Amino acid sequence: MLFERLPVIRALHVLVLLSLTVVFPSYADRAVRQYAAKVETSSWTLDPQSNRLECRLIHQIDRFGEAQFSSAASNQLNMHFGMKMRMLPDTYAQAAVYSMAPKWMPGTPTRLLTKMKLQRQFQPELPKAMAWTLLTELEKGLWPTFQYQDWYNQNDTVMVSLNTANFMPAYQDFVDCTAQLLPYSLEDIAFTILTFQPNSHKLTPYAQGRLDQVAEYLKYDNELSLVLVDSHTDALLGQTSSLNITQARADKIKSFFTENGIDDSRIEVTAYSEKRSIAPDKKLLQGFNRRVVVQLFKAP
Repeated sequence: MLFERLPVIRALHVLVLLSLTVVFPSYADRAVRQYAAKVETSSWTLDPQSNRLECRLIHQIDRFGEAQFSSAASNQLNMHFGMKMRMLPDTYAQAAVYSMAPKWMPGTPTRLLTKMKLQRQFQPELPKAMAWTLLTELEKGLWPTFQYQDWYNQNDTVMVSLNTANFMPAYQDFVDCTAQLLPYSLEDIAFTILTFQPNSHKLTPYAQGRLDQVAEYLKYDNELSLVLVDSHTDALLGQTSSLNITQARADKIKSFFTENGIDDSRIEVTAYSEKRSIAPDKKLLQGFNRRVVVQLFKAP
């Protein structure tokens, strides 16, 4: 009797194995290497070094590296996405970027969002519009997923996912941080001309506003190695008076910076008097010569 049932038992055993393969295809397909944070340990954090110059939202990806969203101080809205791979690409290729639903959101279709360039020995990145798109997909509970061919093992496909678990609290901190970014960048203030009222140490209202911007920026950027303050005046005063007033104006600007927390060693002052005029020797144009030029430099 037992021998008669053996074929049936064997058939049932094969059916069970086939059903397991269909239900769990990712486990059966060894050609796909998947990288993602575990739901219970998924971590999203606002970089502690974020300030009014740059905000960074960081997500750790187990065994792979990290994903990072960033936005910088600028007169233009901006957003950037980049991946920091532990192993940099060793070829030139493309990664397909999908929006995929986690298993607890059945019925939600997978959508192709874009293609991301992979360049040899460079970390991959995406520009503003797609970076914002990835953030909105995460906000909806979906997993942005990057798929590409392994550059060494041609039999392997690599899939890297951003896990949405624990995303929202850190994302809100990130949005709050971006709302406080300065509305100008280093490029906007690296060469600033400050003009003065005639025979006075008092800046024009516009120049005072520009000086406030420079001082605010310097509070946060510790990588600036040198602040040059070059003072000039017009030719309407005598040589001695011109030198005295240019030195006084330069010292005033330096004092303003140090009073706002800028280290004295980072500031270099030079008084040129009327030696470097930029406007003709006409009374109506001498206002252009009454100036202090502030230049900001970063260490190479």
